Amino acid sequence: MTPVLIVVLFVLVGQGPSAEVVQHIQAGAQAEKEHNLDTAIAEFRKASQLDPKFPTAFLHLGQAYIEAGRYADAVGPLKQALQLDSTLVPAHQLLGYAMLAQGYAAEAVTHLEKTQDKAALGIAQTESGRFAEAVPNLQAALTSRPNDPDLLYYLGRASGLLSKESMDTLLGNYPESARAHQAMAENYFVLRQMPQAEKEYLEALRIRPETPNLHLELGQVYAGSSQWDKAEHEFRLETKQQPGNAEAAYRLGSALLQQGKAREARAELTRADHLKPDMPETQYALGKAASLEGDTAAAEKAWAKVISMEANSPLAAQSHFALAGLYRKEGRTADAERELTEFKKLTSASENPGDAPK
Repeated sequence: MTPVLIVVLFVLVGQGPSAEVVQHIQAGAQAEKEHNLDTAIAEFRKASQLDPKFPTAFLHLGQAYIEAGRYADAVGPLKQALQLDSTLVPAHQLLGYAMLAQGYAAEAVTHLEKTQDKAALGIAQTESGRFAEAVPNLQAALTSRPNDPDLLYYLGRASGLLSKESMDTLLGNYPESARAHQAMAENYFVLRQMPQAEKEYLEALRIRPETPNLHLELGQVYAGSSQWDKAEHEFRLETKQQPGNAEAAYRLGSALLQQGKAREARAELTRADHLKPDMPETQYALGKAASLEGDTAAAEKAWAKVISMEANSPLAAQSHFALAGLYRKEGRTADAERELTEFKKLTSASENPGDAPK
């Protein structure tokens, strides 16, 4: 972890270093700037020996040790700096780094809480099992560093462990609740154990049939095993319960489409698009429904929109393939060949292109 650069403080309240101490600190700062850390450490150590009441010397010595990766050596000088001035925020920050790097996460938290470094604090809280506190701090840090792999990793880890902690409490304390059966069903669904997932969802519905998303999730179990009539039934129940749920409308439209009910499917998919516009999956399904109804202009428009939204995705490849078929039927040979070429480019770029879209 890269420590913050600390401005050399030559004068503290009620305290001024000697010219010799200043000279060593300046020499250390220059050596540090030139990445000559051994020299920097020696200069800062000399300054701290000449004036053991000057916290800035210990602060710089601790920072130099951290930059050299000598975290254990950094602890003593940084603690000495804080003993001299407990309000020295950079010392708390650097000591937090040093403790965290050595695995003393709980102690790191006590120091990082005194700083504005939400990234390091969130990581330390994650490592010390304080997931509920870690998540908002990591989220806040990501707003200024949205592409930081470390922050993304720790946010995912903290969120996942917080979720597991909550689920363990749910299953341990309320095993016969509707939510516990729903949680078990979701686990079985992820493991592709559809009969067990179905059983748990049905039990959850028996206990509390008005629970949102249960019909939606049970419908996905049936869809996963190609039981489209049962899937349609569950999705339809969910859309009645939650008419504003775009996913339920999309799932119902897709189940209807799988059964060749193009007109009904198109109506539900259009409603899904209205509830949550410009979802590529909805646009692709709308294209299929329009094509089945013979509305080639609408189908072309929907598939072209998918490609414009995500040009390199598997769904874009399927849209190119679908457009190739549509153009071929219309006798537009050149357009069909162009789309087929794009389809082949996208599928060949993928290590596992899967089945050709139908």
